[in-house]
Amino acid sequence: MDKQTLIDHLNGDLAAELGAIIQFTIYAAKATGPYRPELANFFLAEVSDEQLHAQYLANKIVALGGEPTTIPRLVIVSDSNQKNLETMLSDEKNIVKRYVERRSEAEAFGDYGLMVQIEDMIRDESNHAEEVERMLRDWPE
Repeated sequence: MDKQTLIDHLNGDLAAELGAIIQFTIYAAKATGPYRPELANFFLAEVSDEQLHAQYLANKIVALGGEPTTIPRLVIVSDSNQKNLETMLSDEKNIVKRYVERRSEAEAFGDYGLMVQIEDMIRDESNHAEEVERMLRDWPE
């Protein structure tokens, strides 16, 4: 694993986290229905975790000699609470896969601090996915 490839992959992860910050902020604003306050608070609570991930990634990219991206990934927004939660679940599962790859890359690169931090981020994102799965489990049709 060479340094530039790792930086490039971390920048892809950073773009995903920046996109998630935007996504969850908009989801909170667009939440509707009888559970609007709870959904809005749920989405906003996710923002702080994603901000911490984004800040760590940006700092690591700079420490490795790279330039952090300022361009978020594409944000998908619907007018349906259920569709927004389904999109969130898909995104959380995708970032877990990315972070599992990044953990292996960090180990191959010999950056054990990055490896451990990525493991923590895998745990965070896996917990987010599980929570959304539980919310969707009995979602009214």
